Amino acid sequence: MGCNTASSYGPVLAFDTSAAHCAAALFLDGAVVTAAQQMNRGQAETLMPLLNEILTDQGLRCSDLARLAVGVGPGNFTGIRIAVSAARGLAMALDIPAIGVSSFEAVLHGQEGRVAAISAPRDMAYLQKENAPPCLVALEEVPEDALWPETPAALVKAMAVIASQARADRVGMSPAPLYIRPASAAPPRAAPPVILNDAS
Repeated sequence: MGCNTASSYGPVLAFDTSAAHCAAALFLDGAVVTAAQQMNRGQAETLMPLLNEILTDQGLRCSDLARLAVGVGPGNFTGIRIAVSAARGLAMALDIPAIGVSSFEAVLHGQEGRVAAISAPRDMAYLQKENAPPCLVALEEVPEDALWPETPAALVKAMAVIASQARADRVGMSPAPLYIRPASAAPPRAAPPVILNDAS
């Protein structure tokens, strides 16, 4: 996963909770500092302290940030919503742009003509070729030369670099989750109860 860290923008904070991890990266003065924790659950409680820690370690506050980057998936539905909601809230509070970056884009950053693969439940994988729509396939259908995320830290590092280099037309876009498969939760089959008012 190649990372060219040349940029004229100020500090960029990136974070991702789309899988079994909580990861953050800070792009600052041409270098990227990362922090990541492996976890199956608890990302909502861990994310903000992790972001505060990585900023504090570099002597920064949220008000010093120029941009945010957030992992939009594909991956765990709840994890994606946690990060995207946090990014939207922070962007609004700080009046700075939040840029959504897919795991595919992060994996393929600095690569050309390759295929990115992301783990999915039930022995499946999310797959995307460069400039092609993503899809969900069985693991045995993933090409042998496909690129997988190296580590959560490497993934979020690439997100920070991508956001630092994003052009103005992308900066104005609000981050949105990237869902490739439908949610496993289904709406209730029973009809909702009838609510009677005083006039009935």
